[in-house]
Amino acid sequence: MNRIFSGVQPTGNLHLGNYLGAIRNWVSLQNEYECVFCVVDQHAITVWQDPPQLRHAIREVTAGLIAAGVDPKKNILFNQSMVPAHAQLAWVFNCVARMGWLNRMTQFKEKAGKNRENVSVGLFAYPNLMAADILAYKATHVPVGEDQKQHLELTRDIAQKFNADYGVDFFPLTEPLILGEATRVMSLRDGSKKMSKSDESDFARINMTDTADTIAQKLRKAKTDPEPLPETVEGLEGRPEAANLVGIYAALANLSRAEVLARVGGQPFSTFKGELTDLAVSVLQPINTEMARLLADPASIDAILREGAERADAIARPIITEVHEIVGLLRP
Repeated sequence: MNRIFSGVQPTGNLHLGNYLGAIRNWVSLQNEYECVFCVVDQHAITVWQDPPQLRHAIREVTAGLIAAGVDPKKNILFNQSMVPAHAQLAWVFNCVARMGWLNRMTQFKEKAGKNRENVSVGLFAYPNLMAADILAYKATHVPVGEDQKQHLELTRDIAQKFNADYGVDFFPLTEPLILGEATRVMSLRDGSKKMSKSDESDFARINMTDTADTIAQKLRKAKTDPEPLPETVEGLEGRPEAANLVGIYAALANLSRAEVLARVGGQPFSTFKGELTDLAVSVLQPINTEMARLLADPASIDAILREGAERADAIARPIITEVHEIVGLLRP
């Protein structure tokens, strides 16, 4: 069976974009692939984190994944820092990857902005750790969105160069897994920006921990335009907020945008927002309730992560041992 690796950062609340863009896909993939799902806490500390908040966030993300349907018995679910192979392989890849490759990473340029000289080395070398996350398990496939394609290409470049440098056929050239039309959820306050944990306004996103009343309030206040909803997809052109809300409805209802507009075209936003609220609450409220139940027992979450880390380590440890032998490092 092909093996999938995918990870999510524990930085702030999981939101609707995380659920529709990634987590829901993980749930569907777990019946078709051997899946390794990781809470990537070492990626999180490439920027400063408050330690108690980080520990809570690791548990909250884990609870969110399980509440959304990820089965920790069927899959491997763990946090990255519990498995030493990630950091060990990342150092080897630091010595394989070229500075020019990393300098071309658009995400680093976006995150660093004008403060390039003041950001951490970890943020710059982030893609090497991502490559190590994937290749520590010799993952054959990674589900990716548009913003991660460049990092996966770098992973393939690193694998290819490692194999060529040492004359081996060791690491696979991991393939992207494209799951139909991507669900790209945008900000509720600005339809041109991606929904984000880092947005200053909590009204820009729907969190997976939001109550039904909070979801309703956020959708009522979501930015729209004065025109009624169009009856065709073409009518969404140049209307980013309308396109975003229709896209969210379509994703939650498992419909195409054309099918949604066939139902609601011509409606004022006030009516449509009510229907969207009912749909969003019906999908997210059970997840919210289960997350709260799981978070009330943090020891059980920690036990799930430890068990997952043991299973992950059993795969990764022999791989990193062989890497060290290939490179020429002595092992105890």
